[in-house]
Amino acid sequence: MRRGWLILLLWFIGWSLLGLPLAPSVQAQSPSGQPQVLLLTAEGPLTPVLVSYIERGIDVAQRESAEMLILQLNTPGGSIDLMNRIIQIIRGSPVPVIVYVAPRGAMAGSAGTLITLAGHASAMAPETAIGAASPVGAQGEELGETLATKEKEILRATARSLAERRPAEAIALAEDTIEKARAVSASEALEVGLVDFIASDVNDLLRQLNGYTVTVLDTPRTLHTQNAVVRSFNLTPVEQALQLLTNPNIVFLLLTIGVQAILIELSNPGGWVAGFIGAVCLALAIYGLGLLPVNLFGLIFIIMAFVLFILEVKVGFSGALTIAGVASFIAGALILFNSVRLPGFPRISIPLVIGTAIVVAVSFLTIVGFALRALRLPPGMGKETLVGKQGIVREPLDPVGNIQLEGELWTAEATDENIPIPVGAKVEVIGVEGLRLKVRRVR
Repeated sequence: MRRGWLILLLWFIGWSLLGLPLAPSVQAQSPSGQPQVLLLTAEGPLTPVLVSYIERGIDVAQRESAEMLILQLNTPGGSIDLMNRIIQIIRGSPVPVIVYVAPRGAMAGSAGTLITLAGHASAMAPETAIGAASPVGAQGEELGETLATKEKEILRATARSLAERRPAEAIALAEDTIEKARAVSASEALEVGLVDFIASDVNDLLRQLNGYTVTVLDTPRTLHTQNAVVRSFNLTPVEQALQLLTNPNIVFLLLTIGVQAILIELSNPGGWVAGFIGAVCLALAIYGLGLLPVNLFGLIFIIMAFVLFILEVKVGFSGALTIAGVASFIAGALILFNSVRLPGFPRISIPLVIGTAIVVAVSFLTIVGFALRALRLPPGMGKETLVGKQGIVREPLDPVGNIQLEGELWTAEATDENIPIPVGAKVEVIGVEGLRLKVRRVR
């Protein structure tokens, strides 16, 4: 049963990550003669899920002969590898991809700058920003001089390649976003030609795109967006859940639940619910840690906290180890998530960390304490539990006979072989040999 549930869960996650529908989807068909536009929404840092989502959207747009695809973008950036994969997918698309930085207040930060330039056309909503594309390390640290120079040079070359159809000022600005971490507003980007349009919403963008010519796979193509039907193409439920793992608060809770559940399972083996929940939570937390800028040194303090909790249970609840464990847990969480800071990535909530630390300490000490005390209790069943109990003689013990003990008849042997014990006398069990009880008379 456990194996079946695990296989079903893995199948569900894998199926959804591949973007395959779990049930046939009903698609709204546009009226005859009206062009169809597919609208994708990319929110948050770049993730493998987002890459597969964009690729899947382009495949659907191609199958449905869509006029174009709009990628509505709001991202602080992400890894260079993921950025390059998205750029390759967009530039290799047979369907025009329009990158639209929206809604108001959105940004195309860091890697999002080059993704915007990769679109066959690009637009920004008012009050949005683009730029700050200088490379940094996975934990937000400055790169060494040689490595930084190499990364910047290749990114500048990529920017020049993507912006080569644009004015010289736009190319210079694109390079400055990498070399000097420069960022500009939508109006500033439009002024130099870094983007093609400023559009207040999707309808305004479609209006401006009507009759606009883009180059797709080296072939000019004029867009016809008048009276176009826009259809939203959303993430699957599992993709949406995995996208939430870019939130450090959720990853922190998953990590906490996972570690606690695994330790509870180890302290009281035999069940499977705690172990299964712990394994799933830890797997999701590890996935999230791979997406977020984190300082893994904090994990040492979190693990140390649980070790201190276990020692507290074993040595007898003095309180000092619990306080040390809570402090270690809080320090570990803050070091893990808040000691590394990249623009656009949320910080973990300090009240959440403190509250979780207290709840974890109390619940862990309670649950594990009960489990350990239960292991130390004397047996509650079996022949060993009969020692010390009293019964009534039903067949004279001379020295072997029968006694009634707790509603059952037992073969018993008197320890004093010279003095028979008559029927009705009380006896006490002093030992067990196989299925025979050793007894003595109670005076």
